[in-house]
Amino acid sequence: MEEALAGKGSSSSSYIPILILLASPVLYTIAIAPDTFQMGWNEGRGGFLFALVFIVAEIVGIRYGVSRRRLYAASAIAVACMVYFTLVENGYRQVIMDSASQYGARLKDSWTWMWDYVVLGTFMVASLSIIYGRRWLRIAPASPIYLLGSAIILSLDAFFPYNTLGPLQFVVPYLLQFDAWIINTLDIGSATARGNMLFLNGSKGSMALQVFWPSAGVHSMIIYSLVMLAFLLKMNIQPRRKAIYFAIGVAGTVFVNTMRILALSIYVLTVSADVNAFESFHSIAGEIMFLPWLAGYLILIMYVESRRARRSMGKDAAGISGGKQ
Repeated sequence: MEEALAGKGSSSSSYIPILILLASPVLYTIAIAPDTFQMGWNEGRGGFLFALVFIVAEIVGIRYGVSRRRLYAASAIAVACMVYFTLVENGYRQVIMDSASQYGARLKDSWTWMWDYVVLGTFMVASLSIIYGRRWLRIAPASPIYLLGSAIILSLDAFFPYNTLGPLQFVVPYLLQFDAWIINTLDIGSATARGNMLFLNGSKGSMALQVFWPSAGVHSMIIYSLVMLAFLLKMNIQPRRKAIYFAIGVAGTVFVNTMRILALSIYVLTVSADVNAFESFHSIAGEIMFLPWLAGYLILIMYVESRRARRSMGKDAAGISGGKQ
């Protein structure tokens, strides 16, 4: 894809300055607060890394002439974003946390991290809009949609924690029953599912897990749907192939969520039934499985479609050459 933006003082059409600008708030935050990049979905900024992967995957290779004035405007927004993260790391996080009760947020952690995703997502939308205009929705939608989608999920968790949001909790008992069936069938230990409770008994002890919709992976299915729809929308391929890609991704996301619950259960049954050790494993097990799956699947689709496009171009060229003989 090659496009040009007319205007005085156009800068180079290289994607590198744009990529550096868009990545700068994430890289800056890694530099000043690396300990906040935990992979727990409501425990840190680990999701920023995957937003960075998405933006790199979509921007690399796109040559688009942008006026310096637009780059300067987007740079100013990047600086404002970095100022916010500086304030957060110097005491403002506590101010945000203390404000949770004023707005009726019941989970302070989800409320607090939600604002980081809101700020970075807003920066991405504003910067991409300045740089690419309305074309940004077809050029690089995945990263801002992932960030703002994560903010929405965190807000739901903040205001409707545990099982207070019935429709999202609906699928949990079925996932737990399937998990218990796998454990009992494979004779890994003993598992019984009742509602949103999973009772485990194995060689390392016993534990009762109470599972709510975020831990069951419902939030990852919502985020997958948002990112995937945006990603497929910009691809110039047949609607039938888009539907196939989306359906395969749904199946893959359900599988990853099932494996996550199974991994947590196996950890209790075979590694440790200690609550503290389990919480440490639980905090990373979700995002460390889902986000690499999502990023890998998007990259795979781009690879497959690129090969199809090259083969199609080769056939067209061969047809033209043959017609001239």
